[in-house]
Amino acid sequence: MSMFPWVPDTERAGTAMRWLSGGIVSTVLSSLGSGRRPLTHEALDKLPAGKVVEHIRSVLVATGTLPQRDEPMVRLERHVNALVTSHATAEGRKIRHRYATWHLLRRLRRRSRGNDITHTQLTVVRQHLRAAVYLLNWLDDQRLTLATCRQADLERWMTSDDVRHRREAGHFVRWALAQKIARDLSFPAVRWNGPSQAMDNEARWDTARRLLHDNTLKSEDRLAGLLLFLYAQWPAAISRLTADHIEETDGTVRIRLGAVPVELPDPVAALALQQVAVRRSHAALARTDSPWLFPGGQPGRPISVWAMDERLRKLGIRRAETRSTALFQLATELPAAVLARTLGIDITVAVKWQRAAAEDWGAHAADVSDRISHKATNTQ
Repeated sequence: MSMFPWVPDTERAGTAMRWLSGGIVSTVLSSLGSGRRPLTHEALDKLPAGKVVEHIRSVLVATGTLPQRDEPMVRLERHVNALVTSHATAEGRKIRHRYATWHLLRRLRRRSRGNDITHTQLTVVRQHLRAAVYLLNWLDDQRLTLATCRQADLERWMTSDDVRHRREAGHFVRWALAQKIARDLSFPAVRWNGPSQAMDNEARWDTARRLLHDNTLKSEDRLAGLLLFLYAQWPAAISRLTADHIEETDGTVRIRLGAVPVELPDPVAALALQQVAVRRSHAALARTDSPWLFPGGQPGRPISVWAMDERLRKLGIRRAETRSTALFQLATELPAAVLARTLGIDITVAVKWQRAAAEDWGAHAADVSDRISHKATNTQ
């Protein structure tokens, strides 16, 4: 078993040996060790997909036995291939292939610039692809195609009870028009006009104070929650942070969320340094020096976005509302360019939030003032 140097180094030998002696694990490792199965990603891809095979892969990658690979992109490519080949007609398969492979995936690769794609990018592409599939399937049921579909047909679908991913479907229709696959259709883009619900900054600070000072909560959960509350970071972005994103110079602690590092105040700074010091994977195998600030259950991988979401949910945090409140407040205090460079968000997003904050801040401030006055009156 010399080809698996991670086995004797594991901290929980009993757990490791039980895992190694399991049916599929033992079979796979035996075939790899004997040379009957080549030690490559492609060979593992031919095995039945599942958590066991992915864990074996992650261990081999974490120990340098296999090279790094963008696993989310590989899974997305498989998903795209399955959806393309599942369509009943050759024309439908052709359109799906053009949209998915030559538009969505090509654009994603260009934007990722050689880096692993994020959970958010994966989700966006899948939603756009599902929207195209739903619309194409509906057209099939109506004995229509994109070429024969007219505005009245499209509006009938848009107002039906079966409509799904309406906004993403608009992206597909506009692409089809640009490619001259469809004609005489109109599906205008939806303009974002700011947050859809009231921003409760007072409640945000109440929860932030609990995260700052409640030592009964896990320190890593407190840090993750504060990065969402104070710096408007999505769980997907938090989960991808590494120890190198935390910098300490002359007693000052900074975190790099965008192009410009942000100075962390106490006790956030102390929580960040503590997390850098104690981070470790919960995996039973492969004692590796994980670079991730929030390591996951598989060696060499960060915590999953689902697991990070669950941690925040158990703290009573509603991520979308919380992030909107944080961005709304920050947009009233910082120029859009500073917001983009420090938080790592796109400049166009920062500009939209600043405009929304400028338009709504007067009403929001009046609402907060009324609530504070009402509370003061009731306590007198």
